[in-house]
Amino acid sequence: MEPILYRITRPIIKVFCKLVFRPTYIGLENIKEKGSIVLAGNHTNYLDCILLISSTKRVIHFLAKDELTKGFKKVIFNNFGIIPVNRKIHDSNALKNSINVLKENKVIGIFPEGTINRTEDIIMPFKIGAVKMANETNSYIVPFTIKGKYKPFRKNVKIEFYKPYKVGNNLDKENKKLMDKISLELAKEN
Repeated sequence: MEPILYRITRPIIKVFCKLVFRPTYIGLENIKEKGSIVLAGNHTNYLDCILLISSTKRVIHFLAKDELTKGFKKVIFNNFGIIPVNRKIHDSNALKNSINVLKENKVIGIFPEGTINRTEDIIMPFKIGAVKMANETNSYIVPFTIKGKYKPFRKNVKIEFYKPYKVGNNLDKENKKLMDKISLELAKEN
């Protein structure tokens, strides 16, 4: 059973994004309707998650900082299907939970930078989790890039999904390949 709050709010999020941010979606055909997928891309803003949600009918289980599952936010985010990550440690539970989601032929959304990029660099170094979970579950990785700024009522933000692929066993090499792909695509418009 998919998270109820996600299913209820997804149509609202889609309309909100279309009306307010008017995003351009490219490569939606790369998000297959069935099977396990790891969506992995750059992280530019807190709004990146709603942009991803608005791009596909499939439920995306996001990895997110565990602070979102504490206090009053717990009810909302737990019912949204997020997978909490303790960023202070190497969180093996987050990886295990993500792998379980992928084994059920679902979709994981992850920003391998680990946080919003506020540096001058195109991207920050990627953590290895995206390629590790894809490798362990034989899931496809679908790289994506988010370009532009979230400016209300202007068509400035674009999300592009690239060709899905399977990762090999050399995780360091695969992580670099993913990072290089996203860097190269982001550099094309900078």
